[in-house]
Amino acid sequence: MSMIRQSWMRCFTVFSLWIALLAVAACSLAQQQDPPQPSPPPSSTQSGNTATPPPAKDKDKPGETVGKSKLEKETGTINDRIFEVLPNYGTVENAQELPPLRTGQKFRLATAGVFDWGAYPFNGILSGIAQAKNDPKEWGQGWGAYGKRYGANFADNSIGTYMTTAIFPSLLHEDPRYYQRGSGRFGRRAYHAVNRLFITRTDSGHDHFNYSESVGNAVASAISNIYHVPSDRTAARNATTFAFLILYDGMDNELKEFWPDIRRKVFHKNTP
Repeated sequence: MSMIRQSWMRCFTVFSLWIALLAVAACSLAQQQDPPQPSPPPSSTQSGNTATPPPAKDKDKPGETVGKSKLEKETGTINDRIFEVLPNYGTVENAQELPPLRTGQKFRLATAGVFDWGAYPFNGILSGIAQAKNDPKEWGQGWGAYGKRYGANFADNSIGTYMTTAIFPSLLHEDPRYYQRGSGRFGRRAYHAVNRLFITRTDSGHDHFNYSESVGNAVASAISNIYHVPSDRTAARNATTFAFLILYDGMDNELKEFWPDIRRKVFHKNTP
């Protein structure tokens, strides 16, 4: 029972972070209705100065690829780092339809997310929480125990990412990219982010049940029995690992949907 409580506490921690980030996004959206700025009066043209200056390059133009990596250009995605740290691969802005991804591109998206530098401190924090709770207790304390917990957390998240972004999307011909709704009421956009856990696009552009998310995370939970301690190889622990992976992916979708609003209103940045 102690192990089950500790596992659910981990899920509750992630869920609390999810709710807090949704609150920030809601506040940002509530402030979006800024009063229109009056247009400046037309300036008089001086005699003899009839040359028209060349128009400035619009860096905010949708589809602009300047500064994008090769992977972003090939897949139509943008790695607009969430809070300037968390990796944000696989997100599509300002596009409704894109060419289907090849199998190699799906694996490259998964690899980019798994081995991004921002993933290492994230797994370090999760491992520190487990260390503080001595979960699992068989590993004890010390740097050696912390290394085991770090390896387990890294493996959980990495295997789940490969299963849901590369392996099963390739086998089932599903599109693992997240297409932002980008506009509309907060509730509709929050629902859209959660709905993408259950409905996804196929490579042919149609919508159907997101088998990669459910089956992929279930397989990742089963594989985790290989490197977890024997006392953790239970149906209860597998269920909580599966729930954690789904909850993490749901939080990730919400961040992908609302990060542009938070970036503009909180960090005052109009472009990635």
